[in-house]
Amino acid sequence: MLDFDLAKLYEVETRVLNQAVKRNIRRFPSDFMFQLTIDEWQNLMMSSQFVMTSHNKRPKTAIPFAFTEQGVAMLSGLLNSDVAIDANVRIMRAFVAVRQFVGNLPINEEKALRAEMQELKQYIEDVFTDYNDINEDTRLQLEQINLTLAEMQTRNRLPGKPRRKIGFFTEEQRQSNEDIIE
Repeated sequence: MLDFDLAKLYEVETRVLNQAVKRNIRRFPSDFMFQLTIDEWQNLMMSSQFVMTSHNKRPKTAIPFAFTEQGVAMLSGLLNSDVAIDANVRIMRAFVAVRQFVGNLPINEEKALRAEMQELKQYIEDVFTDYNDINEDTRLQLEQINLTLAEMQTRNRLPGKPRRKIGFFTEEQRQSNEDIIE
């Protein structure tokens, strides 16, 4: 958010907000607040779809500061308006609530879930290991079984003797088929 928008939000003048920031500059590292460049500011003014009335009151040479979420929270602790104080109190209460929530997680339940997940992971690894663990002897045995089955199939075929036809036959075909078998 820009400094003049925050000033309006916290119900203080922009110059008061900027003075508070300058007096406490160590509280605002670059990931909390930064100043726009002249090009960024001009592009923002040109490209805005809405009329920004609050920037008309600023001196033409004053480039606004932009605040990140952390900067907005830090600023609420510095300003002395009712809105800023209320915002700061709400932020502190939210931090405490989050800390209590995180501190009161059901540890036993979390440990149980972690243990169960580890068990499942180990079981899956064992299953895949067993599945892929066909040793060389087993592979040789399977090859021998396949060779034996192939030999048995070729032995059952008698060369020179025609095979019996299968399917639906007319009476002539049935007579012909019975002649072949005899």
